[in-house]
Amino acid sequence: MRGRAAVAGIGMTALTRRSGRTELELAVEASRAALADARVEAGRIDAVLSYHMNDSVPVVQVARALRIERLGWHNDITGGGTQAASVLGDAAMLIAAGVARNVLVYRALNGRSGTRMNTASTGPQERFTIPYGMAGPIPMFALAAQRYLHETGLTEEHLHAVVAQSRDNAAANPRALRRDPLSLEDYLARPYVCSPLRTVDCCQETDGACALVIRDARLAPQAPRIHAVVRGGGPGCSSMDRSPDVSAIFSAHVAPMLWEASGMRAADVDVALLYDAYSWLVPRQLEDFGLAGRAELGEFLLRRRHATVNPHGGLLSEGYVHGLNNVAQAVRELRAGRGTALVTGFGGSYGSAALLVRPG
Repeated sequence: MRGRAAVAGIGMTALTRRSGRTELELAVEASRAALADARVEAGRIDAVLSYHMNDSVPVVQVARALRIERLGWHNDITGGGTQAASVLGDAAMLIAAGVARNVLVYRALNGRSGTRMNTASTGPQERFTIPYGMAGPIPMFALAAQRYLHETGLTEEHLHAVVAQSRDNAAANPRALRRDPLSLEDYLARPYVCSPLRTVDCCQETDGACALVIRDARLAPQAPRIHAVVRGGGPGCSSMDRSPDVSAIFSAHVAPMLWEASGMRAADVDVALLYDAYSWLVPRQLEDFGLAGRAELGEFLLRRRHATVNPHGGLLSEGYVHGLNNVAQAVRELRAGRGTALVTGFGGSYGSAALLVRPG
């Protein structure tokens, strides 16, 4: 599969807190922008993929709106952030298998004015956790965060460094919803959602859409290539009743898989687009992917050596399109001259990771 598929087009709508539009309208706008960017007519699309959590629009409706008359392989994939990187693998496998040559991928949601992620169920285990105040994803991942901070010795000052750097990175990004600098004093004044996570430690809830056009690399020789994609997980912060380590997120499981599948190593990564649903996920992923050792994490963050992480501001500061906007930024970075981009998708103990490379 290595290098057989390329991300030839990206498109996004404006990111807002109240779009005033349907998910279909958002999806179509982003998809048309991606098609125009790739210089591909809608009629040449032979596969359409999307992922959702019962908060989006089906692919057949988007295909109809785009006037894709002969729809080939198409899937509405149930799932959230875990799909942000692995949907690239789904598209690449279709191309490698000869099933499709041009694949449209989109994610559209009214995540602020419509269905909000902070009300999402964490699964059947909720009947055991709700009596203890763990209702929804934030309390669950806050508990995992508390454990991780305890084990690593990281403090609120280090979490501030993550959030403040994301704001600094977003300052020059006109798409970003949070661009104001954040001092330590201002950070500490923000209220907790669930200790140790303050409001600014949690990603935004956003209305918007993002789309990609993924092509057979022979049709787009100058476009960034999909080099490797992995997906997996294990017991951890999504299944605390069976977990030996409640802080073990997806990256603890998929990082070794990614390096083995790709034949690459952490030193080859020029820019990291890490799924930052919560601030503590950044140091955890830096550690798991080998971008920083545990012993050096504190100084690494305080000295802002993570400045190349999420150069657009990430989900914390640009906006939240369930991670697909991070993939779009990876493409921008490679077009601008970066050599290799790491993109991740978080869903607790389960997730995905991809390496995109500049052709040449």
